[in-house]
Amino acid sequence: MGRGVTPKKKVAVLGAGKIGGILLQALLRDGSLSPAQTWTTVAHPERARALKDKLKVHAGTDNLEAVRDADIIFICVKPQVVVDVVREIRAHVNRNQLLISVAASVPTEMIERGLENEVPVVRAMPNTPCVLGAGMTALCKGRFAQKHHLDTAAKFFDAVGRTVIVDEKHMDAVTGLSASGPAYIYIILESLAEAGVKVGLPRDVSTLLAAQTTLGAARVVLETGDHPALLKDAVTTPAGCTIDGIMELEEGKLRVTLIKAVVKAVQRAKELAFS
Repeated sequence: MGRGVTPKKKVAVLGAGKIGGILLQALLRDGSLSPAQTWTTVAHPERARALKDKLKVHAGTDNLEAVRDADIIFICVKPQVVVDVVREIRAHVNRNQLLISVAASVPTEMIERGLENEVPVVRAMPNTPCVLGAGMTALCKGRFAQKHHLDTAAKFFDAVGRTVIVDEKHMDAVTGLSASGPAYIYIILESLAEAGVKVGLPRDVSTLLAAQTTLGAARVVLETGDHPALLKDAVTTPAGCTIDGIMELEEGKLRVTLIKAVVKAVQRAKELAFS
């Protein structure tokens, strides 16, 4: 069983698309969800049949059927349709249920406004490494959610990685950093692997070296708590190879480019629900 999340509760996952599908599969694999007590919806009947066959969950296209008597409802649809989905299900949602939204950029207040009751809403921003239990999720609570609602949501996302509680005003920043961040890291990884090929390494060896080095560096930061600059200095010996490489990175403005990438993604996140 997942870490304290009881599979006896009925859970509805509305929108088993990209991030919804990742969460659904990861939570089922972990045992945080029970197939017999999990209802999920998608846009097309063929996709629903495929999910039912693969994951043994209740799958369909009817959101009302999915949320009826559900204890916990995950909203995993695209930000632009969240309000429509909330209006569709509001007659079957009450204050005894917990609604967890993973839709980027959609404020809890917008969801609460679309519901008829004082429903507790928790907003979550996970990222795609949740699929392997290495995810990063930020959580914040809406107006009617209490600490135990946050705790319930955290148990789900703890099962697929790490969680952090933030004020809602920081959620767009989280989107631009950790939710979009894997794409930035993949570009860095790809570039390092290409560099290895450039200097004569086989591609598979070069990719392994780049990926494991990235993983190792991240683990050192997480497990020591040391500042990345301090750890960088420990690798950079006087007159050695590393300082020459760092000089090239600084000349190429890698540092400011990554900062600008996050800032741009955050700006876009602020617009997403309204575009």
